Amino acid sequence: MGKVIGIDLGTTNSCVAVMDSGDPRVIENAEGGRTTPSMVAFTESGERVVGQPAKRQAVTNPENTLFAIKRLIGRRFDDANVKKDQALVPYAIIKGDNGDAWVSAGKEKYAPSQISAFILQKMKETAESYLGDKVTEAIITVPAYFNDSQRQATKDAGKIAGLDVLRILNEPTAAALAYGMDKEKSAGTIAVFDLGGGTFDISVLEIGDGVFEVKSTNGDTFLGGEDFDARIMDYLADEFKKEKGIDLRSDKLALQRLKEGAEKAKIELSSSGQTEVNLPFITADSSGPQHLNIKLTRAKLEALV
Repeated sequence: MGKVIGIDLGTTNSCVAVMDSGDPRVIENAEGGRTTPSMVAFTESGERVVGQPAKRQAVTNPENTLFAIKRLIGRRFDDANVKKDQALVPYAIIKGDNGDAWVSAGKEKYAPSQISAFILQKMKETAESYLGDKVTEAIITVPAYFNDSQRQATKDAGKIAGLDVLRILNEPTAAALAYGMDKEKSAGTIAVFDLGGGTFDISVLEIGDGVFEVKSTNGDTFLGGEDFDARIMDYLADEFKKEKGIDLRSDKLALQRLKEGAEKAKIELSSSGQTEVNLPFITADSSGPQHLNIKLTRAKLEALV
């Protein structure tokens, strides 16, 4: 029997691990990273790229680069959150044959579970390359607040990727299990907050005699790092418009570069009090090329979010 892998299918990044001699081991991908961007892109030549290569070409191919697909999985097209997402992403969100939210890219239309399957396939390949063996079984984590339809769509994605999904595990429960592995003698009630790229949830768990019982769980499937990035993007676009009189929101290419700049600034502000977003040749008008150069402080970021 082959090994069972654990996959954290995230909104922004995904990760795969395996039990190695009794200890969990996160497996590095082909690029050497412990996490893989949850992105799928379709190039002009019709090639499909997943992970870091997809992220690298996102600036020049925004309409065919799909990201944050987890926010659409198992949702109806007329869902208010889908409408909100349509305003935030450069790719087309369309109504599927079954009334669900689908996406259009590379002249084809896809269900979110198909796109998630491409990401899961990449994680499966990462594990197989490390183990030197075929992998057919997996446990996949989902936000605690996911409903039945979202959980089923995640299971479907696993099936499409060639995986038998043994269990769908709540992300906060997975975190609590990892935390409790070294503290099996402890007992009591704990709260686990999980703030990810696109989801935020909390679970209250009771631990006793090595048994974890989820007492209560709640969350927001539409709040996370992607929203922080969007706030920073809005701020940068507003400041640029004030200074240059050009609205970058109408240029999908500029918007993609703004997104990258916003994410980089957010990460830098985790360890420093101030950063500079510098995006040369962001756009052009009759007077020539225009550059964006805006200072952002941690205090300003905290005020924005």
